[in-house]
Amino acid sequence: MAEHSMTEKIADLRSRKEQALHAGSARAVERQHQKGKMTARERIEYLLDEGSFQELDMLARHRAHGMGLEETRPYTDGVITGFGTIDGRRVCVFSQDFTVFGGALGEVFAEKIHKVMDLATSVGVPMIGLNDGAGARIQEGVAALHSYGGIFYRNVASSGVIPQISVILGPCAGGAVYSPAMTDFIFMVKETSHMFITGPDVVKTVTGEDVTLEELGGAMSHATKSGVATFVFDDEKQVLDEVRYLLSMLPSNNLETPPYVEPTDDPERLTPELAEMMPTSPNQPYDMKKVIQAVLDDGEYMEYFPYWAQNITCGFGRLNGNVVGIVGNQPAVLAGVLDIDSSEKAARFVRTCDSFNIPVITFEDVPGFLPGVDQEYGGIIRHGAKLLYAYCEATVPRITVITRKAYGGAYVVMNSKAVGADFAYAWPSAELAVMGPQGAVEVVYRRELAAAVDPAARRKELVDEYIDRYANPYVAAERGIVDDVIDPADTRRILIKSLAVLASKREDLPKRKHGNVPL
Repeated sequence: MAEHSMTEKIADLRSRKEQALHAGSARAVERQHQKGKMTARERIEYLLDEGSFQELDMLARHRAHGMGLEETRPYTDGVITGFGTIDGRRVCVFSQDFTVFGGALGEVFAEKIHKVMDLATSVGVPMIGLNDGAGARIQEGVAALHSYGGIFYRNVASSGVIPQISVILGPCAGGAVYSPAMTDFIFMVKETSHMFITGPDVVKTVTGEDVTLEELGGAMSHATKSGVATFVFDDEKQVLDEVRYLLSMLPSNNLETPPYVEPTDDPERLTPELAEMMPTSPNQPYDMKKVIQAVLDDGEYMEYFPYWAQNITCGFGRLNGNVVGIVGNQPAVLAGVLDIDSSEKAARFVRTCDSFNIPVITFEDVPGFLPGVDQEYGGIIRHGAKLLYAYCEATVPRITVITRKAYGGAYVVMNSKAVGADFAYAWPSAELAVMGPQGAVEVVYRRELAAAVDPAARRKELVDEYIDRYANPYVAAERGIVDDVIDPADTRRILIKSLAVLASKREDLPKRKHGNVPL
């Protein structure tokens, strides 16, 4: 072999890296831009702190044969992997490159992802996946499928250990959807990103249903109907900005606490506006999100699944600079009842907070579970149990504020004192009871009402009596079932003080592999 000087060797290296930087053809890059999409590298540059990205496996190439694959062996093999920082905090990232093999996954492509996932877990930093690819590489057959399994296995191994964030920036189909499905958060872009197990053509062939790509697997379908997309935004840059913002609320791993931010909002600030938000009639709605924003630092609330199961609201914010997770019944939608979707949404959220040491604050105004054949047949018992299970299992600080209705089993499920809430506070407007006044009177006084001369007048008397006697927080306060009845104006102040005392809360769990959640 001819001898080459170091200068020549470095020139050779530079030329190879230059090829790696332009692995996709200029035409493929142009097509990507025409669709309103950034390239895989542009996305990484935009997401990470400037100059912080260190690439790994840049010179990896596939070693597969058949169907003409051996003719083209571009560097990177269609995915860019490495590490860098966001707001100075370390993260690992992979970014699928649609300009190389349409971002389709082959064996080497997957090995690169396995490597960076292993790195993220071993050093305890968030793993961010930027997905934009056509699924398994057909030419690589079962080897490609086998490689997917290695990704799924790692998703589960690092679940609850490091935050895993999936960003869908193009097509994501077949087996490829299951890795994002097992991560903590899924971001999608309106119009340009799609997820589905089987595409519109196959659906048409098998079931005869005519459905567009956007209807079947678009961002808004997954944000409103399926509960797959946690966050949806208008364009890629906005999505990546929000990924950075979400990370500012999460710890790097399960042994750390979320990042503290020096607060500018006064911890002693009173919230008298909360009393004014409460309608005079208990049957009138109000917006629980406004209650939440009034209490949090600077009114900043990052809502989780804002378009799905809107009868419950969940999200992240800060109290005196410390991150908290909020769960609130939403009286403005379906009167704030618990149903299948809202139980699942809140259960997933509570478990996410518990995994990452984020205290959970619950604002409760729940009239009960949604009645009906659909709900019973759909398994509301099973699904409602998920939320109950999630609260019972959570060992992070847990505080509940009962603003109004707290009826029946739904009251117990919504982080009541009995299922382990550290503190339960009630406003004077709170009503803790087995059921609402009308229903209670119908059940208890059925015979008397049937025999009454003027049933309507007698019913009203009994209802008024019931309201005075039971539809208040004082029976619960007498028994210590709520820790205090508080003026709504003191809500923020008391929550901050309560969190401060709970900051050192420790709970030892019994030794077991894991509980058996009622999935």
